Amino acid sequence: MRIHRYGDASVIRHDDIPRPMPGPGEVLIDVAATSFNPSDIGLRRGLLRSVFQLDLPCTLGGDVAGTVVEVGGGVRSLAVGDRVIGLLSGGGGAAAEYVTAAEDILVAAPATVPLAHAAALPIAGLTAWQAVFEHAGVTSGQRVLVNGAGGGVGGFAVQLAKYAGAHVIATAGPRSTEMVLRLGADQIVDYTTTPLADALDEPVDVILNLVAIGAETLIPLVRPGGVVVSITVPVTTPAGSPVTAVHFVARNDTSHLAALVKLVDAGAVHLDISASRPLADLASVHRDAESARTRGKIILVP
Repeated sequence: MRIHRYGDASVIRHDDIPRPMPGPGEVLIDVAATSFNPSDIGLRRGLLRSVFQLDLPCTLGGDVAGTVVEVGGGVRSLAVGDRVIGLLSGGGGAAAEYVTAAEDILVAAPATVPLAHAAALPIAGLTAWQAVFEHAGVTSGQRVLVNGAGGGVGGFAVQLAKYAGAHVIATAGPRSTEMVLRLGADQIVDYTTTPLADALDEPVDVILNLVAIGAETLIPLVRPGGVVVSITVPVTTPAGSPVTAVHFVARNDTSHLAALVKLVDAGAVHLDISASRPLADLASVHRDAESARTRGKIILVP
């Protein structure tokens, strides 16, 4: 599934192209699934050109889960038959039957979940891991607000903050409440009916902001010495503010991804797959997401 130009979901095309060949240090993956991420919409529209320089036509799909079927020269850590997952460089490539990837960006897939389901993990999981542990430094006993817990990153953020020992407050709409509670949230704020300022009885230590909401709403909800971590809009604090604000774009880190796989296999992190769709439905998935008709993680199977 490729785009030949930037635009709305109609620019996504189903193309027949030759099967790629792995180069030195690469493997060929028989794709079990890729997954949809909200950032895919920005890629398709051309809004992320400052971050990802795409060569058009471009195959979509940043997350990959699949089986190694061929190895290129110099590959030492992987062999034919290995089940792998990874975050592909260059903005994507996994929305296809086969994709090549450098061996050093791949890790062993979880052994305890279906391989296709593991495609939900790389981008959303890495983003949540880095928000919780690197930028927020969540520790046991802290009060953490996950703002936007119903999305893919939000589900992982709730679980990782809970794993760190935090008391987790999560914003979610009615469609996502049951899932977010199941993933470990201690308290749910229904953002469709209750303003955040009215829902909290005391300030929180950390806000993980996963939606496009401004700093003027968030900063007053954090105690002095606390932190706001945003993966969407930059959050800036007034001069002299006792609250730290961080905005970041997740990076590919295989040590973090391998740690997430261990948590999945240990049963500490669960993969909430809200839907499994045929890869040919990718344009429809984009339209549904832009109309706010999706939740959680959607995997796409060739």
